[in-house]
Amino acid sequence: MIVVTGGAGFIGSVILHQLNQAGEDKILVVDHLDTSEKWKNLRGKRFVDYLDRKSFLDLINRNALPKLNAIVHFGACSATTERDADYLMENNYHYSKTLAEWSLANGVRMIYASSAATYGDGKQGFSDDPTRLADLRPLNIYGYSKHIFDLWAQRSGALNQMVGLKFFNVFGPNEYHKEEMSSVVCKAFHQLKETARIRLFKSYRKDFADGEQMRDFVYVKDCAKLTQWLLENRSAVGLLNLGSGRSRSWKDLAQAVFAAMGKPANIEYVEMPAEMRDRYQYRTEATLERLRALGYTQPFLSLEESVADYVKNYLAKDDPYI
Repeated sequence: MIVVTGGAGFIGSVILHQLNQAGEDKILVVDHLDTSEKWKNLRGKRFVDYLDRKSFLDLINRNALPKLNAIVHFGACSATTERDADYLMENNYHYSKTLAEWSLANGVRMIYASSAATYGDGKQGFSDDPTRLADLRPLNIYGYSKHIFDLWAQRSGALNQMVGLKFFNVFGPNEYHKEEMSSVVCKAFHQLKETARIRLFKSYRKDFADGEQMRDFVYVKDCAKLTQWLLENRSAVGLLNLGSGRSRSWKDLAQAVFAAMGKPANIEYVEMPAEMRDRYQYRTEATLERLRALGYTQPFLSLEESVADYVKNYLAKDDPYI
């Protein structure tokens, strides 16, 4: 049996779909549905059972779980704007540490979600070289809550037996419950439908023109394919970047949305909230050398291919879920 924490969430539910497509349905989904709409992400998926995250943690603490093949731990608070440090440390650090310790003690493969937010402003680059991990300086408490678990996993030797994935800017179907934290592609689609324009943040650095701030955008389907590969290739371990390996501008992304929707380009640049300006990353780009060295050879879809698939096959549909 495979456990997928965050299995009703954005990336987790697409991984469920990927596993189901590969014939795997012996899956335990762990999440916290609360009053959100993410329960819709579970429709059409095949799995053995669902547990709330607290119930699952109780089973872990009592060592009362059935035999597991792997834990895909993608459940976390992923809001980069969350300011409650204690909440983030409990959900993103302590919870992950408990699962990791149990996995190591029981010889269970664990794949967990880290984040490119751990790289901070990018001045030190975006290399996943383990010798540089301790030097990173995240810009917000979300990034730090991920970074401190990465550090623990390295110091404890856990990374010699498990995999951490530093997700860059992931977008795609099933992110709709994230609302304000949903991708710019999702927001741009609705803005364009409603206002005939797409709004992007202005730049506050002279070396970046408005709209030329850059990100490594990666499609959620590519993330799911890699996760499946890691489940099948258990010798692959360590802390790895998960991005496309190519940095693109927000203007490029907007142009891809205009093209996918068959609409003329019309971009409005708006002020960035003041509280975000000193914690904003102006460029990210994943280095993929270590991932490729482990044997993962599949190409990542281009930004234009990914946006076109997302817009035409999901966002434009009455039922946009995968």
